[in-house]
Amino acid sequence: SLIVLGLWVLVSLVSLFWTPRSLWQTDGYNVWAKPSREHWLGTDGTGADVLSWLMAGSRTNLAIVVLTVCFALAFGLLLVSLMVSHSTLLANGTVVAIDALISIPTVLIALMLAVPLGASILGIVLACGFGYGLNLARVARPQAMLSARSLYVESALSNGASAARVFFTHVLTNIRPVVTVQCSLAAGTAVLAETGLTSLGVGVPSWGYSLASSVKFITIYPLTVVWPGLIVTVVVMALNLFGDALHDAADPLSNPRLRRVS
Repeated sequence: SLIVLGLWVLVSLVSLFWTPRSLWQTDGYNVWAKPSREHWLGTDGTGADVLSWLMAGSRTNLAIVVLTVCFALAFGLLLVSLMVSHSTLLANGTVVAIDALISIPTVLIALMLAVPLGASILGIVLACGFGYGLNLARVARPQAMLSARSLYVESALSNGASAARVFFTHVLTNIRPVVTVQCSLAAGTAVLAETGLTSLGVGVPSWGYSLASSVKFITIYPLTVVWPGLIVTVVVMALNLFGDALHDAADPLSNPRLRRVS
């Protein structure tokens, strides 16, 4: 998984400065071409180089994943901090609000955001980050509640520690394995969400755009669909495996070294 993710980042950086062909260079006499020396992965229906578009799309998907995970993490941890608050009204109100909002599909949120924001990456990031943040908060709540009501947290508060310091020092440490897994799932799902929400019109090169623009010709020119679909599948699997590895490394139940340290 590290090799795949490393190659993804490397290709994204390289595509900022170089691609085999210009993205807007087309050849009307060489459409739907098979892989060759001139076009390693062939061409699409406009004669554009498929490899160049996939390289440029890698940085778009990388930006979507990073921004989505950051937004979901910040939003989810904010909700967790409210749910473990010592104010019963605030904690219960947050739980009820999450249960109500989590039932709204991410696609519907993206469609609503497309009205004021237009079809853009920002709309996809906000929609996915909002949905994944709610899910993170809901999954992390039980463990966070156990930590927030523990004796050492009560002792820290009685000794003058602020609520923010207690949350980041004690509560967040105990829910770190759960948060890690949820962030990796959000990263993998963000790639799939971008692919599924491309009908909104991202407006920039992406794997979802390459897939959506060629899927209608899958029975005639299947290779143009195979390449972006294969890349999305491999990257999502790598992200999930990476998240599982981080979970095992951060969870004392799975990592004997952490048990010995504790």
